[in-house]
Amino acid sequence: MSNLEELTLFLKVIRTQLPYIDGTHLFNDILINMLLLNKFTFSINTHVLDGDVKIDLPTNNDIQNSFIKIGYKQVDSYVDVNLSKIGAKCHVYSLPYEFDTFFDLTNSFRRGNFDKVRCLAMHDIHPFEHDYFKIISQDFPFLQKLTVINSEPQKNKQHSSTLITFAQLNELYLMDVHIDYVEQFLFETNTRLPRLNYLTINYEPLAIVTNNFMNDAARFNCSQLRNIYICEPFVRPENFHSYFTSL
Repeated sequence: MSNLEELTLFLKVIRTQLPYIDGTHLFNDILINMLLLNKFTFSINTHVLDGDVKIDLPTNNDIQNSFIKIGYKQVDSYVDVNLSKIGAKCHVYSLPYEFDTFFDLTNSFRRGNFDKVRCLAMHDIHPFEHDYFKIISQDFPFLQKLTVINSEPQKNKQHSSTLITFAQLNELYLMDVHIDYVEQFLFETNTRLPRLNYLTINYEPLAIVTNNFMNDAARFNCSQLRNIYICEPFVRPENFHSYFTSL
């Protein structure tokens, strides 16, 4: 590996009672032996399971500085330390972002140009608001697959008049979400999904938001669907197929 000229790392790491992976760790464990390395592309998600033993975790500035010290200035990162009992998270990545997948996006995300990303997973213990999804649609303009995990209700129920469009979104996963996010994505007054083909969702929130498949507000986005995955058994009402006209 000492003759390696290019290195690409895409990592999702779980650590127990150890700090985030930062520039210092990468240099001491890997890069120090790569004297010919001239291109290093990376995306590293670290999930720290702290347990009962409290450890000192670096700040976002600490993460940034650890890469600057080893000569990598085109780096961005964000950290989340208020994650209740599940520990803390850090995502650090080289710029420009070269991967087609982006994991563990939270409200701490620092924005940027992610036009190569096609698959995005969002997860937070704090609510994602309407205006935040607008940011996501702008920063990830070619997104095709979106997973949202968030059980917290939106605080700003009076959505702004700005309509959000995910022009390329083909697959949407809303299994582990508060019902607010079902309304956020299916109501045409909130979000337009002109290419939505595949939806994974629980039956109860789908039935509630669509008013038992009679609500016109969700009809446009639902009419595009060719595939719906609902994991639990249910009895289809009479107007189910007339609501999902492309099934």
